[in-house]
Amino acid sequence: MDRFFRLKENGTNVRTEIMAGLTTFMTMAYILAVNPNILSNFGSGATGMDWTAVFLATAIAAGVMTIAMGLFVNFPVALAPGMGLNAYFATVILSSQGKFTYQMGLAAVFISGIIFIILTVTKVRQLLLVAVPDSMKHAITVGIGLFITIVGLKNSGLMTVAVEAGKDIPAHKFTDVLSFETVIHMGSLHDPTVQLTIIGIVLIAILMVLQVRGAILFGILLTTVVAIFMGQVNLAALTDAKTSWVPDLSKMAFGQFDFKGLWNAGIITVIATFTFVELFDTFGTLVGTANRAGFMKNKEEGNKKVGKAMMVDAVAVSGGALVGTSTVTAFIESAAGVAQGGRTGLTAVTTGVCFLLALFLAPIAALIPGAATAAALIIVGVLMMQSVKEIDFQDMTLAIPSFLTIVLMPFTYNIANGVSFGIVTYVILAAIGNMSGKSNHKVHWLMWILAVLIVLRYVFIGSEG
Repeated sequence: MDRFFRLKENGTNVRTEIMAGLTTFMTMAYILAVNPNILSNFGSGATGMDWTAVFLATAIAAGVMTIAMGLFVNFPVALAPGMGLNAYFATVILSSQGKFTYQMGLAAVFISGIIFIILTVTKVRQLLLVAVPDSMKHAITVGIGLFITIVGLKNSGLMTVAVEAGKDIPAHKFTDVLSFETVIHMGSLHDPTVQLTIIGIVLIAILMVLQVRGAILFGILLTTVVAIFMGQVNLAALTDAKTSWVPDLSKMAFGQFDFKGLWNAGIITVIATFTFVELFDTFGTLVGTANRAGFMKNKEEGNKKVGKAMMVDAVAVSGGALVGTSTVTAFIESAAGVAQGGRTGLTAVTTGVCFLLALFLAPIAALIPGAATAAALIIVGVLMMQSVKEIDFQDMTLAIPSFLTIVLMPFTYNIANGVSFGIVTYVILAAIGNMSGKSNHKVHWLMWILAVLIVLRYVFIGSEG
């Protein structure tokens, strides 16, 4: 294992890698329950997809593709059906009033995966690593750190959003500062989930200060134990029919594509949205994780590794659709394992094996409370913030795009939005600065193409997705 995964060369060992892999799994295991709920419309079957079928597809796709990432790339990144894209997938089906089926949706995801494979083979995706300035790469890392912190705060109830008539209140409707302050505020400290999250944050923080190996993983487990004593763990999951100990693979929607129906239902818009969001989500996740793991210190080696990871990610998109789930992508929760010391593919292999075991241990995985993983995500956000010191805030041509990249990710709840606005802003400012002679930033030709495509995307498709 040491020779295959180059453990000593990367300054790690088997124990650290396995602990990191378990940590990554614990922080993203929520997808095993969340993805089936979303794609089957919270178990009601309104989308036509079966809860058990999606659960099995989620576990198999995440397990197989994460192991592939570890074996073929030697990269500590896990993959699973992506949040946001699964919601878009379900929304398209539900809003079409029966005109757009889940079989069409799976076909659209499969096609977007083929597009990614072509872009990766032709090295177009890899060019992003050369085209995007270093400051913006670090800004992506910081932005993702804030993004996953927001995810943790939102999932835990520590952060709540004011609503009116069941809908979020647009900020522009508020006419005074006092009202605006109520858009986002802290949740009730009387809420057991909020209490558990705070306990989890404190436990993980203490373990990290004491430099305990596996601090995040042990923090999650200890928080789960506390949750059991507080009566906040659903022990009924051990006997729930939905979380059977024996997987029934015959229920899977394997290869259920409807290409003909997709063409008639408006193929371009759907595939374009899947492709666009996945392109920048993956780029942001892989670069952010690589930065955190220290791979980008050697740019040539780091870019080569991320390039290989992009190929596995591209195959995963089509592979996930083939077994019956929405877009499979690199998960930013991998940063939890990297923060725990994971530096090689052994971390990913460990995580992947856990997902495959989850096929038989679904009731056990269902016991981990959301508060425990929320606390871990918040702490990981602290670690991701460390890259902010690498951004050149003295140069406004870099500072402004980097700032927009950072703030738009969490505040629009979308990684792709942050990357998109950062790219467009950088191209505009660098071009003006070069023409005026006030700055000298070379803009890669790919950045110009991306800027145009981004503008066209928001003009003709909108900001949804």
